[in-house]
Amino acid sequence: MSTFDWKSQVVVITGASAGIGASLARAIGRRGGSLVLAARREKELKEVAESTGTTAATVVTDVTKRADVQRLAADAIARFGHVDVWVNNAGADVLTGEARSWPDERKLEVLVDVDLKATIRCSRLVAERMRPGGSILNIGWDHATVDGMAGDNPELFAAVKGGILGFSKSFARSVAPGVRVNVLCPGWVETAYGAGVDRGFYERVAAGTPLGRWGRPEDIAGAAVWLASPAAAFVTGQAINVNGGTVG
Repeated sequence: MSTFDWKSQVVVITGASAGIGASLARAIGRRGGSLVLAARREKELKEVAESTGTTAATVVTDVTKRADVQRLAADAIARFGHVDVWVNNAGADVLTGEARSWPDERKLEVLVDVDLKATIRCSRLVAERMRPGGSILNIGWDHATVDGMAGDNPELFAAVKGGILGFSKSFARSVAPGVRVNVLCPGWVETAYGAGVDRGFYERVAAGTPLGRWGRPEDIAGAAVWLASPAAAFVTGQAINVNGGTVG
């Protein structure tokens, strides 16, 4: 049996210009894997690539456009010859900035386009191009797997992330045994949203989390590295909550 070496792996990460995507890029970089990083913001994307310490190509990509996704996959294969891991991390931010005041219909449309449709589009496109043993990681939400959450925004997130979960479970069966498909479901994580919430709410979330704190992007990245590696070779079609024990 050959020894697994991250240096032989080619990893594509969408939404890689900040937060969880950037943290995962650095985690893969520390292990020597080759990276193709995709996002819409070129400046931030290049800064992340420079911070990985490994071979990291950048491709400005709008995952809502099929032509962009096709170009991203083609570019990765042209540069490195193959794709081993694809992480559908791109997600719409409707909780910060101007988007906070958008009507629900607009928020839902953007979430469906960026989170759900793009996950399906990217997964289908890349699976047929992967080498045997490939891994696709999709991003869900812990509250969509078990308990749900009241409120306008949580309802929208639950609907969209629940769709990602259902698709991923079915797609995992479609592409097995050659490609594994799993869903990472973060809980409360200190991304841009977490950094800007009311301090009282922040402390209540930490107090209600069995591990006593908010998650960090590095926590999600660590789980992603494990799922993408042969250590999880018998794991597919699963939703893995990374949330400090907040929901089961």
